[in-house]
Amino acid sequence: MDIDTAQLVFGIVLVIVGIGLIYWINRRKFYRRNGMGAEGFSSFEASVFTRFIERMGKWIAYALIIVGIVCMWTYSQMKKDKEQKQEETTEQPARR
Repeated sequence: MDIDTAQLVFGIVLVIVGIGLIYWINRRKFYRRNGMGAEGFSSFEASVFTRFIERMGKWIAYALIIVGIVCMWTYSQMKKDKEQKQEETTEQPARR
């Protein structure tokens, strides 16, 4: 596997991990709610700590998604450049 393909795979993995992390955090939040729709925590400290960690987790997930998209975009640009250089070398007339 060359470096270009590895970059594409890395970008796809980052996007999938980021989306999975957001899904997991939202699922935990959903199942923490009671019948009235309020989140249930054992203490105030647990509430503050859990919300802080979830907020940081979401920001990390958003960053992973952005970095993954940039990696995939960079791969596509590198692929276009390679194709363009290949066309230039085949279109040049023979020198005498």
